[in-house]
Amino acid sequence: KTTLAYVNHKCVPMDDSALATHAKASKLFLDGWAGVHAVLMDGRENAANEADAYEAKLRALPEATLPRAADGTPIFDMMLVGVGDDGHVGSLYPKRDEVARTDRWVLPVTMKTPGSITLSLPVMAAAKEVIIAACGVSEKYPQGKSDAMKRAIEGAESIRSFPAAGLRERATWLIDEAAASKLSAAYITSG
Repeated sequence: KTTLAYVNHKCVPMDDSALATHAKASKLFLDGWAGVHAVLMDGRENAANEADAYEAKLRALPEATLPRAADGTPIFDMMLVGVGDDGHVGSLYPKRDEVARTDRWVLPVTMKTPGSITLSLPVMAAAKEVIIAACGVSEKYPQGKSDAMKRAIEGAESIRSFPAAGLRERATWLIDEAAASKLSAAYITSG
């Protein structure tokens, strides 16, 4: 049996096929997985209310399902996190106050419409295994996320300037050839 919680999610109805991560995941793979319990948002537009409700749902999980550290931080078995070209992880964006918050498990983020919720950086970092995935190229980014990965893995960045740097010491970086193309040889492992 598996319990799945979302690192971040837009504040939209869970069946919104265009914007809801849960609706997309359900269609692509979740509906076919037996034994998965997804912790869902309520599907309201108010990010602050959604963050409060989602955190309450996570806190209500028994410690046998979601263990806690001595300080009360939840310890997920695995945290799979994407990273943006600007270094955002979850909905934690550069130069935003949410990046430095340590007082909550789940934070509201209202910089875009619709708003979203995100796990805090300390919650992401507390997982037993943190995997950061970055892959794919586009017309706009023919070298994929190579600049972002260089900054995140090797750069002199702070969590405030480049939030992914806050997971640097904890993460296994799963990146494609394009994203790895600007890393120094010391960071590249083939296999």
